[in-house]
Formats: sequence, C-alpha cells, structure tokens
Amino acid sequence: MSIVIMVGQLLLGLSILVILHEFGHFIAARAFGIKVEKFYLFFDAWGISLFKFNYKGVEYGIGWLPLGGYVKIAGMIDESMDTEQMAGPPQPWEFRSKPAWQRLIVMLGGITVNILLGILIFWVITLKYGETQTPNDNLKYGIAPGIVGKKIGLQAGDKIVSVNGKHIEYFDELVSSKVLLGNSVLTVERGGKEVLITVPGTILNDLSDYGIAEFVKPRVKFAIDGISPNSGAQKAGLAKRDSILAINGQKTAFFDEVQTALQNNKNKQVELTIWHNNVTRQQPAQITKEGTLGFIPNPTLPAETTIHFGFFGSLPVGASKAWGTFTDQSKALSKIFTGQVKARKAISSPIGIAVMFGSHVDWLRFWNLVGLLSMVLALMNLLPIPALDGGHALFLLIEMIKGKPLSDKFLERAQIVGFVLLICLMVFAFGNDIVKQIVKK
Repeated sequence: MSIVIMVGQLLLGLSILVILHEFGHFIAARAFGIKVEKFYLFFDAWGISLFKFNYKGVEYGIGWLPLGGYVKIAGMIDESMDTEQMAGPPQPWEFRSKPAWQRLIVMLGGITVNILLGILIFWVITLKYGETQTPNDNLKYGIAPGIVGKKIGLQAGDKIVSVNGKHIEYFDELVSSKVLLGNSVLTVERGGKEVLITVPGTILNDLSDYGIAEFVKPRVKFAIDGISPNSGAQKAGLAKRDSILAINGQKTAFFDEVQTALQNNKNKQVELTIWHNNVTRQQPAQITKEGTLGFIPNPTLPAETTIHFGFFGSLPVGASKAWGTFTDQSKALSKIFTGQVKARKAISSPIGIAVMFGSHVDWLRFWNLVGLLSMVLALMNLLPIPALDGGHALFLLIEMIKGKPLSDKFLERAQIVGFVLLICLMVFAFGNDIVKQIVKK
C-alpha cells in the first residue's frame, strides 16, 4: 500500500507540473495566433494514448509514458520531428511565421508558469502555516552532530553562533543552503573558546549518502515514551517515563549519548543505570545487532516560535522562498559541473522523487515538494540544451542577433542530439536510483 501512495503522489505532482508547464506554452502560442495541434499529459510514444479527445481543432490526451508531456505547435521543429510539415511553405498560423520575439515568449511560457506556480505555492503555504523556527538561543545544550557533522569536526555540546561571521538567530539557518551548499565557515563556542569549522564544498556528497538529519540536531534530554514488544528494553523492565542515566557506567544525560553508547555495543549485553519511579537501579539489557534497545524516546525539544503573516505580507516571504529554491538549485548544479558534487549523488529520477514524497499522505510536505520541483523544472528547462526550452530560446536569441533564422537542417540535427542527451541522462538517473534502492536493502 505504501508503494501505491508514493506512486500516486508522484503522478499527481508530476501531472500538476506538466499540465501547467505545457499550458504556459499553449496560452502564449494561442495569444499570438499560433495553431496548437496537440496538448498531452505524458508522452503518447508510437501514437499510443490512454485517452484523447478533440476540441476546437486541438487533440487533448494522456499518453502512456509518464516522463513529461508536450504541446505540438504547428510549424515548429520539436520532439515530434514532423519534417513533412516543415517541408511545405510557411503558413501565417505557424510558429515559424511569427517574429522571433513572439516565438521566444512562447518558448519561455512554460518556464514562466513554473516560476509563478512555485511562488503561488510558497505564498499560500506561508499564509496558512506561517514560519515556525527554533531560536538558536533556545538550544540550551548546544548541538548534537550526526555522521556528517562529526566528519567536518563538530562535537556534541558545541554552540554554533555564526555563519561566515554573521550571527545566527535561528537554528534552522544551520540546515539551510548557506551552510549545506558548503564553502562556509562556522564560528563555534566550545569549552569557553571560539573554534572555526570550515564546511567543505563537497559536503553535498555526504548529505546525499546519509541525509540532512546526519548533519546537526539540537542536543536534547529525553525520557522513555514507549516500549517495543519482546525488545531488550521490555525484558530489562524499562517503562514509560523512565530515564537511562548510564550505559556500562558511561553517563548518558543526553539522547545522542545513548545513541552513541548503543552503537558502540551492538549485539552485546550492557549494564543500564535507570531512573525509575524516583529510584536509581541497575539492570542488564541486550542490544540488537543494529544497535537498538527497543524504546521510543520522548525528547525535550527546544521551544519554537511561529510568525504569522497577512495575505499580502506572506507574498514576499513566499516569493523569497521560491527564488531561494531556484538559486540554491543553480548553485548545486554548478557544483556538479565543477566536480565538487558527484552527479550520481545529486541527480534523481522519478523513483527518487517518489521516495521523497513518502509512503503516507502529508499535504504540507506534498505541496512543499511540488513547489520545489516547479522551481527545479524551471531551472532545468532554462539549460541551453537542444530539445529543452532553453535550447530553443538560445537558437532564437542567435537568430535575433544574426538577423536570420538558423537552418531547418541544423535545428533538426540539434533536436536529435538534445533528445539523445536527455535519454542518456534519464537512463543514468533511473539506473542511479535503482542502485541506491538495492544498496539500501
């Protein structure tokens, strides 16, 4: 059932993005009197469609291959490679008969709609939920670094006070792009002294392997909230509201200390010091081979603060989030091109996107991800690759500079090259995600 939910959310999200992206091309073409022959969600490869109908001279349909969608614009060299139509004389309703500036607007229509959609989604989310953040001053016990945080030199109990010399107001800034994109310097208070920690430009490779949760978290104390049946915790007599004071005599006042001690004693029996009903007692317990004891923690998390915005006040906040997503993805893409981030760590196919949606329905998470993907789709389509909107826009800009269009033969060949590049990229992305899933298992 979880797979069905993941696939369902993926298809719904992609459908929204593809339909609105193609609608951007469609509405711009119709505004300039250009004939649109087809409007498809997903691809009807080899002419096979799941559903179609004609309305006012346009064929609307759903293809069987869920890797995008398209509008077929008359008189344009696109993925349909309809060279027969291009062989005839230009007609006034065709794409090729219109001025270059109008054709450029048509090609940028999808990207424009994606950007507006991203802004709209983040605007509405901000309006409804506001912004909930954790003030950095509320981290009474500092931070608890995960695998990635420890790798760059952070230690449990550190208090990170600034990034690149700028004071941190909220803990959330530590897991934002200005830190996670790397090449930043953290100022850390440790034992009454200031220590500088450099975040390497390659940190995205490790975050891809371990996840953002393995960078830093607030350091917290905790009590036991529940016990798993037949677990080491149950056999040791642990109960709700108990606390684990020490493991093998090693003090465990914080949750990260318990996690570390359990990982260091996988598949071993340990001696627990437990605080139970205001009494301290010793109790042996068996740790699993995965390094777990079988209890559910109830951490004492630092207090959060929520800021709410009005209808118009939430717009610039939402727009800033959308634009921040766009620029962050641009920076991440540049790191791939410069070799700081490995492509196999950063590129995902629909398989990886489905995993991000999750196995249960969370509408806030769903719309946040759709907003993010809308901005990513806008960025990817801006790339000057033939067969993408950015490639068509580049050729039109060249035409406007030269004063005459590029030859149909060149455009046809460029379209084929671009299509092959996209197929190779898609095969790489799918293969990469399949390998990731196999390795996890």
